Amino acid sequence: MPEYNWWNECLHGVARAGEATVFPQAIGMGATWNPDLIFEMGTAVSDEARAKHHQFIKEGKRRMGQGLTFWTPNINIFRDPRWGRGQETYGEDPFLTSKIGVNYINALQGDDDKYLKVVATAKHFAVHSGPEKSRHQDNYQTNNKDLYETYLPAFKAAVKEANVYSVMCAYNRYRDVPCCGSDMLLRKILRDDWGFNGYVVSDCWAINDFWQAEHHGVVETPAEAAAMALNNGTDLNCGNVYDPSLSDAVLKELVDEVAIDAAVKKLFLARFKLGMFDAPEHVKWANIPYDVVVSEAHFALSEKVAKESMVLLKNENETLPLSKDLKSVAIIGPNANSTQALLGNYHGTPNQFILL
Repeated sequence: MPEYNWWNECLHGVARAGEATVFPQAIGMGATWNPDLIFEMGTAVSDEARAKHHQFIKEGKRRMGQGLTFWTPNINIFRDPRWGRGQETYGEDPFLTSKIGVNYINALQGDDDKYLKVVATAKHFAVHSGPEKSRHQDNYQTNNKDLYETYLPAFKAAVKEANVYSVMCAYNRYRDVPCCGSDMLLRKILRDDWGFNGYVVSDCWAINDFWQAEHHGVVETPAEAAAMALNNGTDLNCGNVYDPSLSDAVLKELVDEVAIDAAVKKLFLARFKLGMFDAPEHVKWANIPYDVVVSEAHFALSEKVAKESMVLLKNENETLPLSKDLKSVAIIGPNANSTQALLGNYHGTPNQFILL
């Protein structure tokens, strides 16, 4: 049985896996107000993801960033412009976030009745919008109206409309309980109310926060943290708590091995649904040629998304459109020709930049 690393990113193109088409950052995707265009973009991204994955396998590479389980999209609500990861979201509107998120997930996961194209992951569940500095100890409180009208609609749509196969739980506490150990979020709402049947993955090292006193400190030991997370619905741990502390939790009778078996079954079912144990000729997604990666068609599509993401906030004195007689235009500021600002975060390596 080949090894597998679950951590992959494709926030706006296949990320951290070498050369790939880089599309506009997620906040720009939201600014297009064009879910159909984002579906087209998601199809291109998942084409590149599949092509790159199978090339990696041929080369004997199975490390982080080379698999088919993508921790995307970020469908948190961007309420405060000071939140450093707000750029990863589609903005402040739950309805728009739902529509863009559903179309991106549908395009990533594909339309085959038997095989998932890739696994998409709706994150970070739930009520997670920064601030970054204190996210490992924050304890958020909302009333039910705000919970169900602001923070949950995009996740509900991801589950019920797009059948997203993975959900990532958040770092913070909600109503005094860490999200990755919350029976209310992960069992009652996600599985019982919405019928989610995929797997839940923790945000990275989130379960460490359960027992670290300077963070949540709701339990005293890693074994108790592992038990709290697994028993309340977190199937996969990004971090170092489940391995080795789940063994300790079993010995201390904090966890029943049946619960571990159930989580493992969900994870392996995902790999079966991706066709990882079937001959490639039987999996249509395995036959996508590598030349789709950074192809001219995908580059043109990225340019189209970029153009549609541009928003005119104010046209004072009818400054726009600019006269065609102008010989030059000055772009002022530290990001005027910054390649890093163009790339955003969770990005691939482009084979060309367009700089003014």
